[in-house]
Amino acid sequence: MVATARPDRVVVINDDAVERGGAAAIALASVRLLRERDVPIAFLSGSDPVDPALARRGAVVAVLGGRHILEGNPGAAAVRGLFDPRTRGALERWIAANDTPGTVYHLHNWHKVLSPSVFLPLRRVASRLVISAHDYFLACPNGGFFLYPRGRECTLVPNSARCLATSCDRRHYAHKLWRAARHRLRQSLIDLAGSEALVVAVHEGMVPLLARGAVAAAGIRVVRNPVTAWRTERVAAERNRDVFFIGRLDADKGPDLLARAARRAGVRLRLIGDGPLAPAIARDHPEVELLGWRTRDEIAELIGAARMVVSPTRCRETFGLVALEALTSGIPVIVSRFFAMGGEIVDRGFGLACDPYDEAGLADAIGELAHDDRRVGEISRRAFAAAGALAPTPAEWCANLLSLYASRLDGASRC
Repeated sequence: MVATARPDRVVVINDDAVERGGAAAIALASVRLLRERDVPIAFLSGSDPVDPALARRGAVVAVLGGRHILEGNPGAAAVRGLFDPRTRGALERWIAANDTPGTVYHLHNWHKVLSPSVFLPLRRVASRLVISAHDYFLACPNGGFFLYPRGRECTLVPNSARCLATSCDRRHYAHKLWRAARHRLRQSLIDLAGSEALVVAVHEGMVPLLARGAVAAAGIRVVRNPVTAWRTERVAAERNRDVFFIGRLDADKGPDLLARAARRAGVRLRLIGDGPLAPAIARDHPEVELLGWRTRDEIAELIGAARMVVSPTRCRETFGLVALEALTSGIPVIVSRFFAMGGEIVDRGFGLACDPYDEAGLADAIGELAHDDRRVGEISRRAFAAAGALAPTPAEWCANLLSLYASRLDGASRC
């Protein structure tokens, strides 16, 4: 993609403004890269806190006054999660005060803080709106096209009669119905089957699923996330012994499964991240080292001891940034069979795929790599040399974004 028009300003909108997950990391990375190219940026965060680096880079920052859906009274949070008038009003006022014909809006995550309410003011600028699909919440009520109680993919049409009758939520059926109501409300506020808004998928495999959920295929563009290796020199994984997990310590990411499999395989497991499963893992697996959230520089230092990185996600993974960061650093990976990129990783000999619902099978896969230095060395060298081809560099990704933004404008050059 080659950009032909330059926006007056890019407005990046996300639930939060600190790096505590993939969507926030990508949103913050876009700010850094665009500011390096002197593109004016406004970052609108659903809630506090805010990464101070945003202001240092010259971005205008505003907090829309929302609260995470898990905070406060459950009943009030449920109502707020359907439609938060506070975030809607704050965004509406910001747009009224700052919009120009050359302003492009880029919405990332919205379902944990902002709520569908933000689509009401964004509908008015839909011709200049880009929406990143970091998951499937734009198309599927539970965000995953996945039957969580059964551990398998869903083939139903979202919000169809069969869908509504199916208990698929990771919590309970009543929560599924609440999610379905939220999905219907979002559709009523901005119908992506016919909207001028552009939806960005992070992998080609997402397109048919988004289309099944009434997102017009003609309005979807695929832009894979950028990947930067943690280290510029290959990690000699064949000399190491530690198994790493990096990410949210939540049930859908599978760290509890990995802790049990690592114990069975007799390997040392180190978890970088935090989340609701941290206390249970600390209690049940004292042999596991919980390192909490770490900066990128800290991860780069710690990962020098990695034999492998394991991502046993229990549901669909749209991209899998951590796995690619590991591979481009020369670290073999074991990924869930539900990874969109799992087939590419296995076919190119960069690692293994596992069934996250088969604990013994995962332990066997870990054991395969734990006891074969020659094989690990071969995978490490192969991945370090070639895994970068699976995703764009940050510079390439930024150029792709600028081209997308140019397509949102009227075609006249603003350079």
